[in-house]
Amino acid sequence: MARSTFEGPILSGTNRFGPLRNVGSARLSQNVILDFSATGGNGTTGYAGGSGQFVNGNLLSADANVNATVYSPSASVYPSVAVTPTTDTSTAIYRGAVFYLPVGSQIESIVVDYITALSLTSSTLSSVAVLVSNGFVTSAPTYATATLGTTTVGTAGRITTTYTGANLGNMTATPVDITGQTALSQVVATLAIAGTGLSALVGGKLNIDINYVQPDGSLGTATVYPYGNAD
Repeated sequence: MARSTFEGPILSGTNRFGPLRNVGSARLSQNVILDFSATGGNGTTGYAGGSGQFVNGNLLSADANVNATVYSPSASVYPSVAVTPTTDTSTAIYRGAVFYLPVGSQIESIVVDYITALSLTSSTLSSVAVLVSNGFVTSAPTYATATLGTTTVGTAGRITTTYTGANLGNMTATPVDITGQTALSQVVATLAIAGTGLSALVGGKLNIDINYVQPDGSLGTATVYPYGNAD
């Protein structure tokens, strides 16, 4: 089966122009599986990073999870400034993945599948959640929250993702988070484990999907060139 890679958004329909235009945008998806029992290290199947180290989502290969750089989101700072996720302590453990989207993307949904339960040793938990934001955060995420459990690691299955009004507003168009020759939006999914006496995270598996629509900046309007006829 062939694969095509190109920069432009995907539009499809049968009537390209006029008041009855029926062209729609394709929904796109980026995905990562984090396996906290994986032992192969950087670049191996299910590699889930480590203390202070997140992985790169959407490398489109079952064995390609690799270390990623998390940036401090900014539309003006160049070069972009890398940040290090908080390293493990007895009260907090953070793991996660970084996705890169075209600027102005509309995030349609965020799916968190809790495939197998997390396993920690000798720990008392107060909360376990996936925080989805445009940078590394420990609270108040930009886009969504998926709570896996409170005093336990919860139950495996598809987790209900919750969105505040502010989250939904932010999802309509992702900002410039990474500057450079090509500006990018950054989406960081952070597994945040809080408690007391936390110890090694030795098991569990998560699947995270970011579903979005790429913006189309070339269509113009009824009064601005190219007057909606660029497709």
